[in-house]
Amino acid sequence: MGMPMLAESPTTRIDKNLTIYTDVMRQLDINYVDTLNYDELIKTSINAMLRQVDPYTVYMPKSEDDNLRMMTTGKYGGIGAIIMQRDSNVYVSDPYEGMPAAESGLMAGDRFVTVDGMDCHGKTTKDVSDKLRGKPGTSLTVVVERDSILITKELKRRDIHLPAVSYATAINDSVGYIAFSEFTTNSAQEFLIALDQLVQTNKIQKLVIDLRGNGGGIIDEAIQMVGFFVPKGTEVVSTKGKVEKTCRSYTTQTSPIFPDMPIVVLVDNQSASAAEIVSGALQDLKRATIVGERTFGKGLVQNIRPVAYGGHLKVTTSKYYLPSGRCIQAIDYAERQKGNQLHRDTAGGILPDVVLTDSQKLDICYNLYRDHMFFDYATQYRREHEHIAPAEEFELTDQDVEDFCRFLDEKQFTYETETGRNLGELIKMAQQEDIDSTLLADLEAFKPRLTVDYRQAIARNRQEVEKMLGSEIVKRYYYHRGHYAYVLRFDEQLKQAIQAFQ
Repeated sequence: MGMPMLAESPTTRIDKNLTIYTDVMRQLDINYVDTLNYDELIKTSINAMLRQVDPYTVYMPKSEDDNLRMMTTGKYGGIGAIIMQRDSNVYVSDPYEGMPAAESGLMAGDRFVTVDGMDCHGKTTKDVSDKLRGKPGTSLTVVVERDSILITKELKRRDIHLPAVSYATAINDSVGYIAFSEFTTNSAQEFLIALDQLVQTNKIQKLVIDLRGNGGGIIDEAIQMVGFFVPKGTEVVSTKGKVEKTCRSYTTQTSPIFPDMPIVVLVDNQSASAAEIVSGALQDLKRATIVGERTFGKGLVQNIRPVAYGGHLKVTTSKYYLPSGRCIQAIDYAERQKGNQLHRDTAGGILPDVVLTDSQKLDICYNLYRDHMFFDYATQYRREHEHIAPAEEFELTDQDVEDFCRFLDEKQFTYETETGRNLGELIKMAQQEDIDSTLLADLEAFKPRLTVDYRQAIARNRQEVEKMLGSEIVKRYYYHRGHYAYVLRFDEQLKQAIQAFQ
């Protein structure tokens, strides 16, 4: 009778597979016909391995220290502008108010020609971003093209901090509104300052917290925010993991500042992580009404661990559990990867008290946005209009809309519906297959019926066109605060949130 086989320990299995991996790399090095980029090979293999774990466990080499700093503090060294790629060029998309890019006179629509001597044609946004970012206080030279004229700008990088409070205002005599974008260092204090100002200046008595699009961040900031509204010592969230030190309970540490203020929290399917902790905890504790769409469902906790040669591993160490005991992450990521279908009540995330359906559809606005027509017209509009009315009062006139349509004519814009595009692909496929010619002719005959006059489509979707085009124009003069001031007038979900107070 033979001796029973002993199972290999995890350490033994790791050592065995690392030996295999190292030997494979050594054989490549010795025998492969061409010279290989081993740094890239190793990074690719690490990333491929981590993708099998979950989407949030990622490796960050030392070269990505700026991204790590941005992730944890909301700060980075740079010029303060969003950039975008179109074809083979990179453009200024959205300069931030009060930042070096805006202060130097860079404008949305400017095309980067060179950055510190690097030719930007054919480069990616990452290539250009890497050149724009750097140590605060250092200088750089950029050349941009605007209206076929080359413009040289000398800029000095600064410590760029993106505000967590995107916008704060009084909606009416009693309701305040705060759009909160991310949970980074000191963001809860920033929220408190905005709220206190609304109370002191506008005498608000109720509050809408807009967490739509908020992807989360630092858990301690979420705990602190909840603590403004619930008793000291209240459990907001707990975490449970494999290692004992990852299992803990997070409670509020201070007495509430606004213990009785009625609250509505707006969420959508991009509200995640710390945003779900705030909305879910306030819901469980009966301190807020949640309005909107089911949230994203990120209930996994990450910690950042150092690894060799200055890199870091952002690794999932535990799961979040709300005061009621529910886990935001209803099932393991591995189950999602297998394609397992879930009942909507076990699909993770926070189910709002008042569920609203996103009414966005693939209409003319989708096509205009995708083809950068809103962006390009706003660029032209800014050149032709030195000033516009305040964002809260700005309105597009019938003449503005007509001018926009003429602009589309000049750009030879064509409105092809998604249905028409898919039919075109179906016809191409049918032509390559053994399809009856009569049926093929019927498909061809049907295609003209899906051709839509974009002027008629704009007229049918006038309010949405005004919202998106007006917002793009307003941003050119009043930046992000102007965008919020303008679009909130069209925000049906905000109107539903205000009704939830009644």
